[in-house]
Amino acid sequence: MRVALLIARIQTPHRYRNKRCFWAYGGLGLVSRTSAEYRLVQGRIVRTGKPVAIRGLNPNHQPELKAIFKSAATAVIHRPGPWQDYYQQRVQEGRKPELVRLSVARKLAALTLSLWKKGGRYPVERLKPQAA
Repeated sequence: MRVALLIARIQTPHRYRNKRCFWAYGGLGLVSRTSAEYRLVQGRIVRTGKPVAIRGLNPNHQPELKAIFKSAATAVIHRPGPWQDYYQQRVQEGRKPELVRLSVARKLAALTLSLWKKGGRYPVERLKPQAA
């Protein structure tokens, strides 16, 4: 069912240059904003050292896509396998479960986009422990 909804909503994966564009469209991309990025010091404009503030997930998105990937992430972390191992390892490291679930959803979205664009199969042993 998820695949049918995904195909209907996306139509072609070639609309997206990269996974970050796809994440933003699906509501899995992070929004970062900053204010007072520059200041005036001795008559010169200088960039401040303030870090960019993360403001949450993209509010301008397709809710159906977000639901597809978040429900898929929830499903795979509750089944034995590499995704569940990845999830449990990150939670044991002290990361928040909801953020790890988002990370899994982003990995699934990136994987879906890549396989859809290039074709082929995904070997399970390629699931790397790095963050999405």
